Amino acid sequence: MKTEKLPPMAEAFLFSVLFFCKFPLKSTLVKQTILIALLSCATVFVACRKDHDTDNETPVSPTEGTREQFTLDSIYLYAKQIYLWYDALPDYTTFNPRQYATGSNVLTNYEKELYVITQLKTNPSTGYSYEYSGYAGSPKYSFIDNGSLTGGRLGTVSLADKGDDFGLSISISSDVRIRYVNPNSSAALAGLQRGFKVTKINGTTVTTSSSNFIQTALNNSSMVMTVVDNNGTTGTVNLTKTNYTTNPVLKDTVLTAGAQNVGYLAYSRFSMLSSSQTPLEAAFSKFATKGVTALIIDLRYNGGGYTQTAEELINLIAPSSLKGKTMYIEYFNDLLQNGKAPILKQQLYRDANGNTVDYNGHKATYADLDYSISGNTYTFNKVGSLNTVKQVIFIVTGNTASASELVINSLKPHLPVKLVGSQTYGKPVGFFGVKIDAYTVYMSNFYMQNANGDGDYFQGMAPDIAASDDVTHDFGDANENCIAAALNYISDNPSGKIGVATAEAPLIHLGPASFSGMIENRMHTK
Repeated sequence: MKTEKLPPMAEAFLFSVLFFCKFPLKSTLVKQTILIALLSCATVFVACRKDHDTDNETPVSPTEGTREQFTLDSIYLYAKQIYLWYDALPDYTTFNPRQYATGSNVLTNYEKELYVITQLKTNPSTGYSYEYSGYAGSPKYSFIDNGSLTGGRLGTVSLADKGDDFGLSISISSDVRIRYVNPNSSAALAGLQRGFKVTKINGTTVTTSSSNFIQTALNNSSMVMTVVDNNGTTGTVNLTKTNYTTNPVLKDTVLTAGAQNVGYLAYSRFSMLSSSQTPLEAAFSKFATKGVTALIIDLRYNGGGYTQTAEELINLIAPSSLKGKTMYIEYFNDLLQNGKAPILKQQLYRDANGNTVDYNGHKATYADLDYSISGNTYTFNKVGSLNTVKQVIFIVTGNTASASELVINSLKPHLPVKLVGSQTYGKPVGFFGVKIDAYTVYMSNFYMQNANGDGDYFQGMAPDIAASDDVTHDFGDANENCIAAALNYISDNPSGKIGVATAEAPLIHLGPASFSGMIENRMHTK
């Protein structure tokens, strides 16, 4: 009986599987991660075999190597097909992914490779790469998550609104103040609020020179804090790090500007819709009852989250007359749009609820999804009963990014929109996570534009009214700098006249990190 020799890459993959079976590992987790790595390698082998057969070219990556080398190969090969700016990547030999297999920390090596990938495409309007962040080794958008809540761009409060910290952030400027408090956290239960002055931690007096001491204290499991509240009363609280479920709505209230009722909402993150929907709709129900005609949406610390939740907020703000009109469009690269990213056959697709989807007799993969322009055009569909809004003011800072900017940009063609504060982060791109070995890689996958075709805010959105972030006042306080500027503008007070932005007072922020990014989890099959 005649036998046919397997292609070299198939031989390598088969050898890897046989080796794994012959020398079983005790750790189930290690087994799983190695299998994932092997599947990633299988993707490489299949893709390269196809290229070899059809184009008469040599394989684009080696058939042998270590687990780390294969993972480096996979990061490159995924980027070569699904990265938004894939066209800037050279061929495999020129790029040489395995050159980054140096040092003992493999995650650091993967991050170095991803950084180089993200710096190859130049933005002609700036002369820098689209993902230039100003920080060596750190892309502006893309990142790798190793499963740790504090790793990559993930915050200590997850996008499921699960926290594991004291629940507060501290800012240092002219003194030491509480920047924000997460609802239901240890800090919230102790009665702490934004604006409280911090005078002592663990019995030691803190000043503007105490940043290292404060950060160390925030990393401990317990802490004693002495504060002066917004009424001038001094008190001491005991804080303990706990696991808690929080609320992304930091504050909602109704203020007045002249004769107008103004709905105010401070919103911290675009968490999963199942977590954000109830508090958001409750706030807007209150606004509808009060007949508000203007909104102040405070996104000064909101680094983004799920586009599905961003759409919920947009539809709560927008009038019902916009139903069916274009809200925004997601643009994937031409390979994805034309079904030329076969590597995604190795990425199992799950819907917004985390469930697998059956498609043409198999479990759907990311290769089965619709990346067309028409399939990724989103339209307005009014939520709630608030229909009286005539203008929207957004409070923003350099921490305002991603899904926050998406909300602003989507509403601009349809409603009077103004920004108060300072320049936003600048992130008109989003991603879906790709599993490679034990990591999830988030590389920019799509670019977003509003109904007018606007979306080129890679350097951020400039404020219409410059105002510094005032950590001496609580959210919703009409005397806070940004809120006061917004109210002045709404009431046509000359002091709120739109002007040129000026630099805000420097603030040192200490405490938990916030999520930064924009995740699309509503994609659908073709």
